[in-house]
Amino acid sequence: MSATPGIGRRDLLKFAGATLALLVSPVGMAATTVLAVRVWPAADYTRITLEGTSQLKFSHLLVTDPHRLVVDLEGVEFDSVLQSLPSKVLESDPYIKLIRAGRNRPGVVRLVVELKSEINPQLFPLEPVGNYGHRLVLDLYPTNPVDPLLALIEKSSPLDAAAGETATDRGTSDASSAIARPEPRPDAQDQPGRAKRPNRPAANRLVTIVLDPGHGGEDPGAVGARGSYEKNVTLSIARRLKQKIDAEPSMRAVLTRDGDYFVPLQQRVTRARRVQSDLFVSIHADAFVRPDARGSSVFVLSESGASSSAARWLAQKENNADLIGGVNLAKQDGHLARTLLDLSQTATINDSLKLGKAVLNELGDINTLHKAHVEQAGFAVLKAPDIPSILVETAFISNPEEEQRLNDDAYQDKMANAIMRGLRRYFKDNPPLGRTKVAQLD
Repeated sequence: MSATPGIGRRDLLKFAGATLALLVSPVGMAATTVLAVRVWPAADYTRITLEGTSQLKFSHLLVTDPHRLVVDLEGVEFDSVLQSLPSKVLESDPYIKLIRAGRNRPGVVRLVVELKSEINPQLFPLEPVGNYGHRLVLDLYPTNPVDPLLALIEKSSPLDAAAGETATDRGTSDASSAIARPEPRPDAQDQPGRAKRPNRPAANRLVTIVLDPGHGGEDPGAVGARGSYEKNVTLSIARRLKQKIDAEPSMRAVLTRDGDYFVPLQQRVTRARRVQSDLFVSIHADAFVRPDARGSSVFVLSESGASSSAARWLAQKENNADLIGGVNLAKQDGHLARTLLDLSQTATINDSLKLGKAVLNELGDINTLHKAHVEQAGFAVLKAPDIPSILVETAFISNPEEEQRLNDDAYQDKMANAIMRGLRRYFKDNPPLGRTKVAQLD
């Protein structure tokens, strides 16, 4: 076999060797393109998400003095998306001071997250799901996690505790003016016989209601024809409802999330149990493949199976929130899940049905009911064994008419009022058992 004219044997060997080196080197490999970067700040934790065309290979380390998280991305080109990282960080972010990125060496991009305090990072990849491609998640947790129970008991006064209000809330909450305040105590000589205690709250049983705005952060929930996100609608209605509950002297409300960030389903249940919640109300905005589907619905947990095929389909869709929002499966503790499955929930489900019926009746006064009865299905977020829990589908965001109403402030307020009336009706017929006592003032 003769050599090609003009090219010697040595030249061919050099060319072949260079080609082989190019094929096996990181630079020669097809680089992963980063399609998007997103930052979700919250008091509980801040999440950074990098989305790429293929799985992102990474290594990381923590550096102190000052605190930094360093992440090396292998086989990634430094492009305009990564260049935009600094602009993604808000000044109000509780954990991140700055993010910067640059080429560290050929085929490697280095991310440096400058931190405001010490953190406990969790980094994990996510497989493509829904509209998302390959994702790398960086969850920055505080070394001392936020304690929801401690936040509840650190109130300015017993009356504020009864109303679920902090000193900050008094200056900013619209509900503050509606909180019942006691009349000034008259002098003892003005009262015949035994003096009364007008400063005592109307009830000595403090009721805690956990409100769960569905979806959030990476998980937008259903998307309306006009581009409305379910996660935004549910948070707005939940905030309005919280104000109304906090205005009741014997009630307080706690939100599972009070911003645009993702909370796994199991953590939503755990938070309700940690604050010893009396009720759990998960708020959603339904969607269906047909745009003419409409109406409000209320669901409770079923141990035996869904009450309809539509309920089963909806439960499966809602239970997929963890896949879309992104859960670190390596860090999941199966103990709670096993406990919830092992415990008998018959009594709790019966109370949930009563609560659901009370709320559904009130929703029927402001909107068409999709079903005239409370439905049941295996919703993961309703599995607290000792807390009556309901899932309210306020309306179909996939219906253009209902989507428009769901984005209307006045209608959101009507929806919150209807749920509030349902809660009052439930407690009127089912007074809470004695447990937590409101401090009584002399």
